[in-house]
Parts: sequence; structure tokens; C-alpha cells
Amino acid sequence: MWVSMGIFSCSRKRLFTSNLLRYSFRVFYSASSALLLEDHVFDCSPDKVEVNAVEINVIDNISVPRKWYRIKNESKLYPLIVKVYKSLSWEVAREMRFFNAVNRYGYPHSIYAFRIIVHVFALAAMEMEVYALLRDIVNYNREAKMDMYELFQSLLDSHEHAWRSVIVCSMLMKVFASNKMPENAMDVFVQTKKIGLKPNIKSCNFLLKCLVEANRVNFVRSLFEELKNSGPSPNVHTYTIMMKFYCNCHLERDVDILQAADLFEDMERNGESPTIVTYSTYIHGLCRVGCVESALECIQSLIHENQPVNTYCYNAVIHGFCQKGEMHEALNVVEEMKNHGISADDYTYSILIDGFCKKGDIENGLRMIEEMELCNIKPSLVSYSSLLHSFCKSGLMDISLNIFRDLGASGYEYDQFVYNILINGFCLKGDMDSAKKLLEEMMSNSLELNAFSFNRLIQGFCKQGMLDKSLELLRTMLQIGLVPNILTWNVVANGYCIQGHLEEALKLINEMKELGINPNSYTFSAIINRVCKDKKPENAWELFPLMIKNNILPCDVHYAILIDGFAKQSNPKKAWILYTRMLKAGIKPSIVTYTIIINMFCHMNKMDEACGFFKEMTENGLIPDTISYTSLIAGFSRIGDMKKAWALFNEMLRRDCSPNVITYTCLIDGFCKSRRMDIARLLVDEMNRNNITPDVVTYNSLIAGYQRLGDFEKAHNLFIEMKKSGILPDDITIRTLGMHAGETN
Repeated sequence: MWVSMGIFSCSRKRLFTSNLLRYSFRVFYSASSALLLEDHVFDCSPDKVEVNAVEINVIDNISVPRKWYRIKNESKLYPLIVKVYKSLSWEVAREMRFFNAVNRYGYPHSIYAFRIIVHVFALAAMEMEVYALLRDIVNYNREAKMDMYELFQSLLDSHEHAWRSVIVCSMLMKVFASNKMPENAMDVFVQTKKIGLKPNIKSCNFLLKCLVEANRVNFVRSLFEELKNSGPSPNVHTYTIMMKFYCNCHLERDVDILQAADLFEDMERNGESPTIVTYSTYIHGLCRVGCVESALECIQSLIHENQPVNTYCYNAVIHGFCQKGEMHEALNVVEEMKNHGISADDYTYSILIDGFCKKGDIENGLRMIEEMELCNIKPSLVSYSSLLHSFCKSGLMDISLNIFRDLGASGYEYDQFVYNILINGFCLKGDMDSAKKLLEEMMSNSLELNAFSFNRLIQGFCKQGMLDKSLELLRTMLQIGLVPNILTWNVVANGYCIQGHLEEALKLINEMKELGINPNSYTFSAIINRVCKDKKPENAWELFPLMIKNNILPCDVHYAILIDGFAKQSNPKKAWILYTRMLKAGIKPSIVTYTIIINMFCHMNKMDEACGFFKEMTENGLIPDTISYTSLIAGFSRIGDMKKAWALFNEMLRRDCSPNVITYTCLIDGFCKSRRMDIARLLVDEMNRNNITPDVVTYNSLIAGYQRLGDFEKAHNLFIEMKKSGILPDDITIRTLGMHAGETN
């Protein structure tokens, strides 16, 4: 006689199960595996389960499936099911992995057998075992590129006993979520609800958390609304996850502090009490949107209501004030925190030190270090890093190096970040030898190296014209197995271009590709710019097909460099052809491109065309800058139309666009040529009031203006004034005054 047992509660009375199954298999051993494939064998509906007893249903007649003998001969999967059912042992279940089962017995048999094993563990509430089995099945299906949306139905229990699949559905949803398959996880959630089941809130929270981390905004909002509308009802953890979603910044979305505030009302309606994590997350959100004062008020309200507050909450506010540069307020918050019995920690002081150092207040930064030591708080390397960075920025490399060495002597373990601060400091100062010694020290101490350390050195050597040392560092990177990033290559390519080694720069592109690094737009910009500086824009134009071959579409920057090259070569025709081609390619001109075209027409004295492009530029939403205004002012001054030049100058001032020395010099030169020395002199006075120092060109224009009027004394006085200001005369000055080179002294 065969007996069927309802699955008991989570206490797992394995001895009882084992004895029962031994009796069953002794009577009907030959049919046992086949029977395990029938739904009624695992029937354990709630109405058949009692707290202290297991109702046993006797099945008088056993119907063995017709295909039983073929199945038995083909597979040993089903005895495995029996062993799992008897023992509920994970070790037994792992005797055969799903991948091996499919390879040996095929997918249909394997998925059917493992479905039973999954449900055996699920009915015993062994969630971790269910999760592990489902993870193996999902991984196989993903590698085999099978339709994941069909997996739900394959693992579902019979429709009349669908309630037994709740744990399976919850765990499947969790497996998909943890494997970054949000669409599939959401599908399981939807399908589970369709068959009248509710996955547990714990799994839903896990899915929600994964969706938040993946920034799947639409999925996050729809899942949360579904939980609120049809369950399972959100708990405090659900609301805390949503609080993090609204309060944390992301590349594609900002903090939504209003939505975050609304969550508290939702929680109150649903009878959920916020935790310290919920509140601290909200406080951080307030600080991120700049509402630091509101965040502090929130903390004070919590303390007044005897709600828990921790250092994490206060640190957010302290950081907020430091970000705003309000160090006095930050220190007041620290005092308030201490008054409420909450001690400042290492992170608190690190925030303060960084805040003071960013304001250039190194003295108070050092004072914070002393205060930490008085409070028996050991400053972290992060705390010292802010000080080192501040000293390096101020060029005080000797002090930085001394602190660095003292830290090592005190038992601190140097990391890559601290070394990079010092290397960057020495490179900024131009002390490349000291920077290189630090890099070599890093290598001898077997510290992990990154491209940043090498990039700063390579860039520094290139800037000093020592390309050979840059290349030596590049070879060192490759020897130690550190693949240079695109920035490194671009620095070297630019170094080649600066020294005029264009062939080597082009060869470098092939070397990059061999290492799997594709050149980018900047790589070609450096080469095109160098070719144009060599007054060979025709050769630069030939690089465009090479760019396209490397999947880099020419952009506005490349066209602007070439257009400028042809314009400076007095070849406006080719410059105009390039401009029209750029427009046909659908590339919108930038303010730089427009300024180049405007400047080109100004030099050709075609002021109507120049003004037309200036107008077009503003109509396209581009705001004219100092250079574009100066180009037009210079053009009108050159042709003697000072009325329009003066009008543009005033328009420039109205738009808060600051004129520079070139702008003033163009106007002064125009008025001098128009014999309006009074206005020219007024402009010089205005320059002085605005702390803009006249240059040699400015003085040359003024001297020539007084010479035209025959006022040679004023011209000579200007020459003396120029020399007193430390401005050396040039050949034009000497010729204008009719002097010889030796007479300038």
C-alpha cells in the first residue's frame, strides 16, 4: 500500500519522513520514482496540514505511467529526487548539477526533475537551497541563450496547487534581480500576481534595491506603486530603499527631495515607523540639494522627539556646510553634536580638514589633526591626504615630503592615492626628477600602479620638451603590464606633434590599435593642429579619411582647426568650401568656428559678411564672447568705421562681456588713426582702472597717433612711460620714433 504525506512545517522532522518513505519504498519500490512525478505525491495543501500531526492519505490504486520503463532506463535523475525527498539534504541535491544533467539526459528531463527538487526544498521552506538551484538553472539558460520568459512556466507547479510555488516565484525573482536581469525579474513579479500569488516582501525589496542600483527609474516607480496598490504591502525597508532612490544623485537624475518628503506621509498612513537609516538618508538628500539648514533642523526635531540620531546624520550636515565654505557653521554643528552625547569620529574630522584645506586654511587643518590626537582618534591617511594636497597646491613640496616621510615612520602604510598627490605636486612645480623618484619608490614597494601616476610624469616631461623621457616611461608601463589608457597615448601623440614629429605621431596610432586602444577625436585634433601650424592645411585635410576609417567622424573642432589653417594661409576659398561641407554633414558650427569665419571676413574688409555671420551666431543661440566681439571691433577699426566699432564695444559691456587688452588696443589704434587722441587716452585710463595693462602694441598705436599730429614730445614721453612700466620696445616702436636699435636705452 502506498501512502502520501503532506509536507510538515519548517521543523523538518526528517526521521519521521525517512521512516515513512522507507515503508513506502519497501512496498512499491519499483514504482516510486514514477510516482514522484505526480503532483499528488507532494500534495500538502493547507487544509491537510495540522500543527502537531501529519494527515496520511492512503492511495489504494497505483497507476504507473506508460512511459515509466523507458524513463527508468534512460535516466537516473528520478532516484536522485527520491534521495532528496527522503533526506532534504543539500549535499545529495548537489550530486548532480543542472548543467551536467542537461548534457547527460537532455533539457526536458532535467528541467522536469529539477523542478520537483526545487519544490521539495520550497515546501520545506529551505529558501537558500531553492535560490542556489534556480541560480544554476538560470545561468544555464542564459549561457544557452534560451528564452528566459518561458522559464517561469517551466518551474511553476500545477495550476490547482499553484500556491505551493510562492517561494519558487520569490526566489526566481531574486535570482534574476541579483544577476542584473531586471526585465525578467519584473516579468516573474507580474506573472506571479497574475496567477493570484503574492511574492514575499523580502524578495520584492531585494528586486526594488537592485532596480534602484541599476537606475531603472520606470521599473522602480512602477514596482513601488504596484506594491502599494495590490501588495505585498511595503514595509519600512521598502520605504528606506525608495528614500535612497530619491535622495541619491545619479548621472541621469537629480535628487528629488519633494518625493522623498512625501514618503514619510505614506509611511504614516501605512503604520510604518521610519528607522534611523530612513532619516539619515533623507538628511543626506537635503544636504545634496543644498538645504543644509533644513537638514540640521530635521536632526534637531528628531532629538526633540527622542528619535535616534547618529554621527552619520551629523556628518552629512557638517559636509554640507564645508562644501559651501561655511566652516564656522560646520564647527558649530560639531559642538552641538558633542553636546548631545554624540562623539565626532575620524570621518567628521576628515570632512573638516578637507573643508579648511580647500579654503586654503592649512593652519586650521593642522589644528584639527591636533584635536583628533587629543581625543585619542588616530587620523586616517585620508585626513592627511587633504593636507598634503593643500601643501602641494601651494607649491610647498618640502613640507609635503616631510609630512609624507613622517607618516611612513609613524607606521602608516602608503597607498597609491598619497603617492599620486605628491607626484602631481612635483610635476606642477616642474621638478620632474623628484616626481620620477617617487614613482620608482612606488614600484620598489610593490604598490599597485595606475595610469594616472605615469600620465602626470609623461605630460610633465613632454611639457618640458623631454620627449625621450616620456617615451621611456611609456615603455616602462608596457613592461610591467600596465596598458596605457587613451589619455597617455594622447599626451605622447601631442608631444610628438609639438616637436614636429608627425610621422611618429601617426605610427603611434597603429601601436595603440595593436594594444586594443582606439584613437579618439583628441588624438587626431593634435595632429591636425600641428599640420596646420606648419602651414600645410592641405595635408591635414587628407587625415579625414583616416579618421573615418578609425570610426571617428570629423567634428566641429577638426573643421574649425582646418578652416582656421586655410584662413591664415590667405585661402578663404578653401576655408569656405570646408565650412559648407561641415554644414552638409549636419555639424553645427560652434562659437569658435563662427569666430574664425567672422575674423576671416574682417581681415578681407568684408564687414557686411562678418556682421551677417555674427547675427546668425546669436540667432542660433550662441552667446558672443570677448574674441568674437574683438574680431568685429578690430575689423571696423581697421577700415576706420569707429562709430560701429564703438557701438559694438558698448554692446559688449552691456552684455557683461569683459574686454581684454586686444579689444582696447584695437579701439585705441582706430581712434589714433582717426586723430581722436582724446578718446584714445580715455580708453587707456579705463584700462588702468580695470587693471588691464597696456602692451607694446597699445603704446605703438598711441606713439604713432601723436606722431601723426606732430606732437613728438608726447610721443617721446609715452616711450619713457612704456620703459618705466617694464614693457620693452619692439622694431615697430623704434621705426615709429625714427630711432636706431642702440638708442632705446
